[in-house]
Amino acid sequence: MPYRISRRGFGKLAGIFAAASASPLRLFADVAQPQSTAHAGLPFPKGFLWGSATASYQVEGAVNEDGRGPSIWDTFSHTAGKTHNGDTGDVSTDSYHRYAEDIALMKELGLKTCRFSVAWSRIFPTGSGQVNQKGIDHYRKFCEALRAAGIEPYCTLYHWDLPQALEDKGGWRNHDTAKIFADYAGYTAGKLSDLCSNFMTMNEIWTFVELGYGNGVHAPGLKLSRGELAQVRHHAVLGHGLSVGAVRAAAPKAKVGAAENLSAIVPVYDAPEHVAAARKAMVEQNAGYLTVMRTGKYTDHYLKTLGADAPKFTPDEMKAIGSPLDFQGLNIYTATYARAVNNELGFDMVGNPASYPHMESPWLTIGPDALYWAPKLVHEAFGINEIYITENGCSSSDVVAGDGHIYDTDRVMYLRNYLMHLQRAVSEGIPVKGYFLWSLLDNYEWADGYDKRFGITYVDFKTQKRTPKLSSDFYKNVIAKNSL
Repeated sequence: MPYRISRRGFGKLAGIFAAASASPLRLFADVAQPQSTAHAGLPFPKGFLWGSATASYQVEGAVNEDGRGPSIWDTFSHTAGKTHNGDTGDVSTDSYHRYAEDIALMKELGLKTCRFSVAWSRIFPTGSGQVNQKGIDHYRKFCEALRAAGIEPYCTLYHWDLPQALEDKGGWRNHDTAKIFADYAGYTAGKLSDLCSNFMTMNEIWTFVELGYGNGVHAPGLKLSRGELAQVRHHAVLGHGLSVGAVRAAAPKAKVGAAENLSAIVPVYDAPEHVAAARKAMVEQNAGYLTVMRTGKYTDHYLKTLGADAPKFTPDEMKAIGSPLDFQGLNIYTATYARAVNNELGFDMVGNPASYPHMESPWLTIGPDALYWAPKLVHEAFGINEIYITENGCSSSDVVAGDGHIYDTDRVMYLRNYLMHLQRAVSEGIPVKGYFLWSLLDNYEWADGYDKRFGITYVDFKTQKRTPKLSSDFYKNVIAKNSL
């Protein structure tokens, strides 16, 4: 999941969570019961895919086992002062060993899909060269276990954990990394394609570039100049584009997409001029990432703004970056507001006041209508006809109550409101085919370490005990009804 510096938005509550009994245990039981058929609720389309999402370094642990090589997050998290409390992903939720337990949780929820990521350095410990067969064997066993539980695996090939050996050679500053990534992606997809039919090249290029190479908050912790950062940005989207072709060659029957945390643009209100402005903003505010990935072109305004700092590229590279995708994943947590103005672009971005509400993470401002407007505008701007919400969720100051339960009513509020706006989108024919909640488990939250909890399952990191929260019951109920 992302660690976004500024995401914005807010929507009013859809209703009040209530129970017929004062008993906390009765409360949980009531929430889990399907509603009467006399109340149709807000239905999702038949066959809508409900899932959850995790990432390798955030859940696996076992960083020194079975031939895995070090990644930039191993190095970064073990560097003093880089993460909250010096926390590392060395153990995390130990899902490398406990994945059967986690899949049982998914099955109990009724999940149809599971989004996971492969640790590149488990396949190629130094990024390329000698293959580590134990890494392939692990992910094959994981996919087999998912399918045996009736859960379809969706594989992300890169979720930020670049092999350290490649960073030592320049990482994403090095043009060669794009081709090396494509080779890894094609090889891995080819080895898993009989068990997994859907692959995402990368997760949130925006985040690992801007936070890893721009402001140094994430691994590898660099603060590059504007021109250097623009070139890193180009190398990363080039790696995505080259890997699309590599995956198609190795797994011709598989679908290929990407998961990007776009700037989720929302009009300040639904007047025609602001909607038109939001549509323009969707393209320009995502120019260096989603827009170039969908069009194979950098916008004129993007290049003009960078001037002499614009990236160097060739026509063949741009063609590769714009390689057609079968689907688009959108990671959406917050909203960014646009309004119509009379300027060169036809829009202006509106910042949030200091009083703007947010979840436990300060960056995670509450903007439920992003789950309506972002897929709508992406569909209209780029003609995308298969969209998945590949991440959505929130942090909460979860505590275990005296009766052993975790009453995360704020997370239930967040999910209910966001899903209401997603239901509005699909009811209007916006082609969103599935939703992956972030996250199944509390896990290692990057630079925030274990300070922020995003799971619908509480994890005691000392004992590894998993306890479903109130939000887990809520999500299970939604899945069972396929409706809010």
